[in-house]
Amino acid sequence: MSAAEHTKDDTSVVDMPMHDKICIRDLTVRNIIGVDAWERSKRQPIIINLTVYTSVSQAGDTDHLPYSIHYGVLCKTVEAHSEKSEFRSVEALADSIARVVISKCHAPKITVRIDKPRALLHAASAGVEITRSRSDYTEGELTGTVPCPIRFNHHDIIFVKDLKLSCIIGEQLVVLNLQIYPGMDDTPDRKADYVSSTHNYRTIVRTITKYIEASSYKTVEAFVTSVARIAIEKCHVSKITVKMEKPSAIVFAGSAGVEITRDRAFFASAAAANKTHTRGASSISTIPGFGHTSAGNAIPKRGPVPAHLSHEVFLALGSNLGDSAANLTNALKMLEQGDHVRVVDTSFLYETPPMYVTDQPPFLNAACKVKTDLAPLELLKKIKDIEAEMGRDFNTIRNGPRPIDIDILLYDSIEYKDDTLTIPHIAMQEREFVLRPLCDIAKDVEHPKLYRHISQLLSQLLLKQEEASPGSDSNIHKSFPLRQKIVHWDAKTLIMGILNTTPDSFSDGGDYSTAEAAALRAQQLVDDGADIIDIGGMSTRPNSEEISEEEELRRVIPVIQLLRARGFEAPISVDTFRAVVADKSIEAGADLINDVSAGKRDPAMFSVMAKWNVPVCLMHMRGDSKTMMTQTNYGEKNDVIGEIGRDLGKSIQRAIAAGVHRWNIIPDPGIGFAKDSEQSLQVLRRLPELMQAESSPLAGYPSLVGPSRKAFIGQLTQQPDATKRAWGTAAACTASVAGGAGIVRVHDVKEIRDVIKVADAIWRV
Repeated sequence: MSAAEHTKDDTSVVDMPMHDKICIRDLTVRNIIGVDAWERSKRQPIIINLTVYTSVSQAGDTDHLPYSIHYGVLCKTVEAHSEKSEFRSVEALADSIARVVISKCHAPKITVRIDKPRALLHAASAGVEITRSRSDYTEGELTGTVPCPIRFNHHDIIFVKDLKLSCIIGEQLVVLNLQIYPGMDDTPDRKADYVSSTHNYRTIVRTITKYIEASSYKTVEAFVTSVARIAIEKCHVSKITVKMEKPSAIVFAGSAGVEITRDRAFFASAAAANKTHTRGASSISTIPGFGHTSAGNAIPKRGPVPAHLSHEVFLALGSNLGDSAANLTNALKMLEQGDHVRVVDTSFLYETPPMYVTDQPPFLNAACKVKTDLAPLELLKKIKDIEAEMGRDFNTIRNGPRPIDIDILLYDSIEYKDDTLTIPHIAMQEREFVLRPLCDIAKDVEHPKLYRHISQLLSQLLLKQEEASPGSDSNIHKSFPLRQKIVHWDAKTLIMGILNTTPDSFSDGGDYSTAEAAALRAQQLVDDGADIIDIGGMSTRPNSEEISEEEELRRVIPVIQLLRARGFEAPISVDTFRAVVADKSIEAGADLINDVSAGKRDPAMFSVMAKWNVPVCLMHMRGDSKTMMTQTNYGEKNDVIGEIGRDLGKSIQRAIAAGVHRWNIIPDPGIGFAKDSEQSLQVLRRLPELMQAESSPLAGYPSLVGPSRKAFIGQLTQQPDATKRAWGTAAACTASVAGGAGIVRVHDVKEIRDVIKVADAIWRV
């Protein structure tokens, strides 16, 4: 670095206190580093700032030229090194410059800041700042004889400068500056030129922009807090500083704003302080034959994900031999055997045509997210053991029929390749049957090599398929398992026939209060066209009296048992909010749980749902039968749609956390429950917004709608007799089909059957 040409053995500078700094500002070079704002791989300008920590005491005291700094040598060394090589990330370039300056210019310590001006469309620049000392590297890493993985230190930052967002606060646009603190990084198998998605500014900005521009804020404090929360909770950043400015906030000032720094611990403690849901044990009946009378029958409760399971992995699953749905469920259970893997999310199910080898049955495909402490090859071994135990023959034709197939798609954000495993999965971007389920649970996750979110990869693939075969159907069907059959949600609207075994239901109370009468009615409903029979033992009409758990069991279980004993094959749903009733009903032969409280009334309900792995309906409701119609106030804007989405979204997340598979979850907006007539009509009008809008927490889920004979129909038709509201119910069911409902729940099955056929022909194209 000096004109005296120091040697490696010359430690005079190194041994001196490094209180002084030598600075190089805004050195511009051109380099291929990742992609530009348009995601093209081309040479781009890079701005480099260097701070060398040293001592200038000798030159200062003696004014002797050999002790002075030769800035030209330093600049030419950095410039030549930067422009002769290509790098996939600014982190890799910064680390490489630090090693070159330390090894060739003999700097004891250096800070390297790199700005990439064209990194993002709506930001001035993005980049990284790192500080390194000679002690941070081995001799082999400095000389280049061994690979040098990127290791972040506590004082390193990744930054985004002047990001302009079209989120309006007080009718003005805002400018963001972000500083992300990666912290110490001890990830195993770290490659030398690799960017974790946790540190990828492109991924972070995309995610923040998407959430922020879909929201509105009254205060800058709420705005910056939301940005920090999204970065930490959605992008898994450990710590971030968010500075927000409003350029025209004050007439005689350049800008006004606020700056905060937040970390994971801050939001974790805030969540713990604001937690409102209790986890008390449910009441357990001990009547003979119904209650859980021994510890061996207790419903297992799923605890939080253990801290040692630190790696996030996405897997693809497929099956086309035997009971495919059961195979997928069993594979997930086997993954969780032991203490090394926890399944934390699952996709919807898709029945897909075979690819590559087409002369075989269709596949049932899904994806899951797991947390694990296994290294990639250890996880692969566990997967292969599961496949072998489940009967997969590895000596048959490649891509042929198989009871189970599990592939590692993504492991954190690493790139890995050897003779047995490639991460990311080498062919995932060309397989719709992989991308569709993966998009359900990882649409905003960025592919480590392709610089695209999973949702973007799916869009690109669909566009290519359309260009190759215009107007063709991919023949992929979102599905769910119901009584050992795979039901396609897009095939038809299912009809759920209502069977109340109660003496006090609002329209048919007392008609089917014996097991024999109920069994005959169930068969009549099926003959009339019902696809599912929903049996309820307690009325939930407004102001109805709640009965005991023992009485509800007495009304429901004998009916299910009698139907199954007579060979009744139609799927049976149990309408209850009590975990014990649901548990005993499934044990007796029911196939679906319909909970009007969405798991709120009984803390054990989600555990029962996860235990049986059956479809579950989660309905929106406030209060109970006595109080629900006093709770129809949805705020100044009467935001009933937003409230339903948010509330059911929380219930869905609690269900998934308890181990319920996403493909088994069916939301119900709860028409007539804690909703007046106008609010019920609003639900029907805006059902597509609730269930299909990308911003809705319920987007992608199939829905159940139950308008049958409800009070709002009686008010509109001036018909006080609930049994005479079939035509009004028909109109509401037609609106439900138009809004995308997957199931309608009705009393008058015979009449509604033809209504649904015509409505399906109009709207299910």
